[in-house]
Amino acid sequence: MFEFDQDAVDALLLDSAKFRRLYDKYSTLKTKVHDANAKQVVMNQLDLELLKKEKLHLKDRMADLIKGYRQVHV
Repeated sequence: MFEFDQDAVDALLLDSAKFRRLYDKYSTLKTKVHDANAKQVVMNQLDLELLKKEKLHLKDRMADLIKGYRQVHV
């Protein structure tokens, strides 16, 4: 996901409960989406699309937190 900013992700996982909650929820959704795409879990297309949108929303929120972290820790 944010491999190019792994040091910021690691720092935020330690220092920010908000980031940690977002990251955990993102990881859970990522697994659910992967399982549905791999047909390991039966899911209708609408539910899958909603999961994907929520996952992208979480990713955007984490990206904003990483950006803020980078501005302070340059």
